[in-house]
Amino acid sequence: MSALAALILILGLPCALAFAQVSFGQPEKINTGWRFARGEVKDAQAASLDDSGWRRVDLPHDWSVEAPLSPSLASCTGYLPGGIGWYRKTIAIPEALRGRKIYLYFEGVYNRSEVFLNGHSLGRRPNGYISFMYDATPHARFGAENVIAVKVDHGLSADSRWYTGSGIYRNVWLVHSSPVHIAQWGVYAHPELDGATGTLNIEVEVTNDSRENAGLNIAHELLAPDGKVVAASSQPLSVESGKNGKSICALKVDHPLLWDMGNPVLYKLRTVVSRGAEVLDSAVTTTGFRSLSFDPDKGMALNGKWIKVKGVCLHHDAGVLGAAVPRDVWKRRLVTLKSLGCNAIRTSHNPQAPDLYELCDELGLLVLNEAFDEWEFPKRKWLQGWNVGQPGYQGSSDFFDEWAERDLADMIRRDRNHPSIFAWSIGNEVDYPNDPYSHPVLGGKNTGGFVQPIFGGYKKDAPDARRLGEIAKRFVAVVKKHDTSRPVTAGLAGVAMSNETEYPGALDITGYNYTESRYISDHKAYPARVIFGSENGHQRSAWQAVAENEHIFGQFLWTGIDYLGESRKWPSRGFHSGLLDFAGFIKPLGYFRRSLWTDQPMAYIGAYPVPTKEEKSPSMDAWPIWNHDEGRPIRVVCYTNAARARLELNGQPAGDPKDYDDKTGIIYWDIPFQAGKLEVVALDRGNNEILRHAIRTSGRPHALAIQNIEKSIGAEGGLAQIVVQAVDDEGVPVLLADDEVTCHITGPARLLGLESGNNEDMTDYTDNKHRLHHGRILAYVQARGEPGDMEVRFTAPWLKPARAVIHIE
Repeated sequence: MSALAALILILGLPCALAFAQVSFGQPEKINTGWRFARGEVKDAQAASLDDSGWRRVDLPHDWSVEAPLSPSLASCTGYLPGGIGWYRKTIAIPEALRGRKIYLYFEGVYNRSEVFLNGHSLGRRPNGYISFMYDATPHARFGAENVIAVKVDHGLSADSRWYTGSGIYRNVWLVHSSPVHIAQWGVYAHPELDGATGTLNIEVEVTNDSRENAGLNIAHELLAPDGKVVAASSQPLSVESGKNGKSICALKVDHPLLWDMGNPVLYKLRTVVSRGAEVLDSAVTTTGFRSLSFDPDKGMALNGKWIKVKGVCLHHDAGVLGAAVPRDVWKRRLVTLKSLGCNAIRTSHNPQAPDLYELCDELGLLVLNEAFDEWEFPKRKWLQGWNVGQPGYQGSSDFFDEWAERDLADMIRRDRNHPSIFAWSIGNEVDYPNDPYSHPVLGGKNTGGFVQPIFGGYKKDAPDARRLGEIAKRFVAVVKKHDTSRPVTAGLAGVAMSNETEYPGALDITGYNYTESRYISDHKAYPARVIFGSENGHQRSAWQAVAENEHIFGQFLWTGIDYLGESRKWPSRGFHSGLLDFAGFIKPLGYFRRSLWTDQPMAYIGAYPVPTKEEKSPSMDAWPIWNHDEGRPIRVVCYTNAARARLELNGQPAGDPKDYDDKTGIIYWDIPFQAGKLEVVALDRGNNEILRHAIRTSGRPHALAIQNIEKSIGAEGGLAQIVVQAVDDEGVPVLLADDEVTCHITGPARLLGLESGNNEDMTDYTDNKHRLHHGRILAYVQARGEPGDMEVRFTAPWLKPARAVIHIE
């Protein structure tokens, strides 16, 4: 058996995901058994402090989402507070590890954190979205207990335009390694395709923290999805004491299986660092063969095929769960988005949890990975309610100069091995006119390119917009230092203003936010510029601007999923233009998008009273509710990708066949309401039936019913996501039901939260009671990692209860 194979057997497969993050050593997740206290605590970093009275929590943890909502708080935070918090955990470091290096790795702490070990500060990290690691070796006590303390200062609670969360809201790892080991994020594997041959270019950076120079061997094995080794390499490397060294090689593979959106094939790269017969370190890196190319006239190609990106922007919270989102929640959400025809996401507007990128690799979703929403100046934010008083300017500008380039570099190094990532974004709307930058062009007419407010024309005392080009060039250089395989982009808000600067010219591809009006004119004015929609509205016209212009390669809808923060007037939890709601349920907007984006035949009907005022176009957000007053005129809308559709009510014709509307993408009929079964029949151009979709009049709520359970539960814990629906006495879903439901759990599990998706529900996020919205609710139930049966019951006054039993081995 080779040294590499032996090492993999010893370490075991569970370490693979951790390897992908830190790229070295032996990691152990240390999420359980922490102590937490809100507010400032004197000497909270001291090892001798008695924290027995502190609250016990497991990570990830977000304290903001646990707090009461208040209309006096900032609307940008979703009316939830920030503040200061402390975390502590006692761990034993075995005597057997003496002589090895000890590290603490944090996937994300929001924000302005400082980490201590045994009372000694290991360092500070202000950016709450960046993963970071500290060398804890100098202060570690081997063969004894060690106290980790983490201070989190989110006192500037309105420092983002959306909900951020507060606390250690991602995973934490203890890593131990040989003094000679692969550097943090030190494996860089980027694929190239040349005809039928694939080349995996590999760079490995090795750290030598020993007292002697090291003569090493760097070995690689590339494993296909079936586990077979398809390429291997071995080369020597000498690294001086106290320095880093780099090994470079390329593995050739004939006819590699390609990663694409329909078949996301992944390979595993095993890397071993050895000295003679001694294995010092190893890493397992997920990779995939695919090629990217961009052309100003033809757009974007994946593996040589020109494609249209059908993307959505995503924030990092999950409603009632706040920012501490389990991997399975993201998987359910991403799978649902893909079912709507979505093939890409944009991480608006910050790096997200490692789980998200790994899932996109596995599911076949492209990723536009974004670093910043602000640069050297903060943007306006409402600090007390919405549109109340004077806006504030909390943000990250105070640490921009010191940290921005390092934060950007760390994002690139952490995420560059993900085949799903197709571009790096260095900023979102940092060119928003007069928020904060200004330019003389703003003193002109309010013409194309200024779809957002100009805020009073040119302001000569405001920051000069020409600085945008200087900063962009610096950031592009940082990206290219660590990854040359992908383009650099940004989301431009004030395209007409930015065109007067060097900003767009510094980018490889250029994102236009809500500026479809300039797609053709700017293509003519800047023929070498690759243009795409980096943020767009839901109207069919915005998609037509992509579909009908070969040079525009895609769009990213605002937004894919409803998110906390950026709220409107109370009561409003957040921004709710998503294809999915807070619970991950598909909204009518999602079905409308499916009609535009998917090739699979589909039809959907929704209904609402005929408007008293003429609509510009039929609603894209009509719910499938067929409960109205008898005889009342009702507008029935159909979202479909069929050529035609007709309507039936109780088996009888109710609406003549109508052609698909190329302007709105919606077919509609106005008919008087009659209870029963309403059915749309999708037709081809020859009036042949393709498929049907029906909705029914429901009676009064009669019972709660378990509609669906998605679970990933075993001896180590896991999550069950349970959907409960109110039904009438015939089992028809009652979408109008808003009964208060109580969740009861017995057995080795706990309730993480109840989520109905209602944007106006400002009640307690932490209790076990919640009202249905559109007749349903989602329960997040977390297993404790103990064997036995967990029973989850749902009750509501006057309704028959529902019950689910999940067996845990």
